[in-house]
Amino acid sequence: MGEPLLTSLPAAAGPAVVTVAPAWAVAVVAVLGALALAAAAFDGVLSARSASAGGALGAAGRPLGEASRLLRQRRRTTVQADTLLWRTGGAGLFVAAALMLAVVPLGRWTVADLAVGVVWFNAMDVMVWALVWLVGWGANSAHALVGGYRFLAHGLGYELPLMFALVAPAIAAGSLNVGAVAAAQDGLWFAAWMPVAFLVYLLGVAGFSVWGPFAPALGTDVAGGVRAELSGVDRLVLETGRYALLAAGAAFAVPMFLGGGAGPLLPDWAWTLVKTLAVLALLVWVRRRLPALRPDLFMEIGWIVLLPAALVQDLLVAVVTVWRS
Repeated sequence: MGEPLLTSLPAAAGPAVVTVAPAWAVAVVAVLGALALAAAAFDGVLSARSASAGGALGAAGRPLGEASRLLRQRRRTTVQADTLLWRTGGAGLFVAAALMLAVVPLGRWTVADLAVGVVWFNAMDVMVWALVWLVGWGANSAHALVGGYRFLAHGLGYELPLMFALVAPAIAAGSLNVGAVAAAQDGLWFAAWMPVAFLVYLLGVAGFSVWGPFAPALGTDVAGGVRAELSGVDRLVLETGRYALLAAGAAFAVPMFLGGGAGPLLPDWAWTLVKTLAVLALLVWVRRRLPALRPDLFMEIGWIVLLPAALVQDLLVAVVTVWRS
């Protein structure tokens, strides 16, 4: 694997973050897969409870059974489908999630200690727009294409509020480096005095994961939305990508709003994982308690309610930061 390289953050940012050798990216993919599986297992348990069927252990193993079924299922084909774009869109979701996770420090260790790590994460979540739309476009199917455009319409409602929600912790830390933002929360997590930004961020994670209120992109009223023509391993890859995006979003919330690896007794890397699992469980649980929203309705909420709220949060954070300095 090679010796880790030590990269020092600016002096005001606190302790250094250790940049490990690029080969450790394999470990990032493994952690992401484990988190996605944990999210799917918890979702299976909640599904069983809502249906009052089966035990918790059997429900937790349901994702593995579903994966086995999809691997055996024959791939559906459509007339004149653009197979390359179709499958690139589905597989690209997991790749985007892995690239998001690359800038998240696991305690003191990170694969990519970018000076603009916050911007990098935001660029990856914007790339999800194109990937989901490609899944709808590549199938050469009206139902799938409608689902793709529905997702773009939802994106217009959540993306700007999400961007400004990420600005708040960056302003407070005086840096776009993820490790610096985590180090700046010494004694007080940003989630405690930036609750609006934290909530808007979580809603944005649900958005780019095609989760909860943003499910109309997969809606049954248009025969499954972007998943309309997916089957077999193609459908499995798309579903894995959705859970992976949810996990990556939960992991990024830890250094941005929850103090990174700070915590008593346990080592910093363990606290990072514990906090990530807690946020991930919250997102999976909330999914079943939020109604799906029409794109036009959510766009109105996003631009009239969420965006002004995020901007006011940024203004308050800027005033407090200037006053403290």
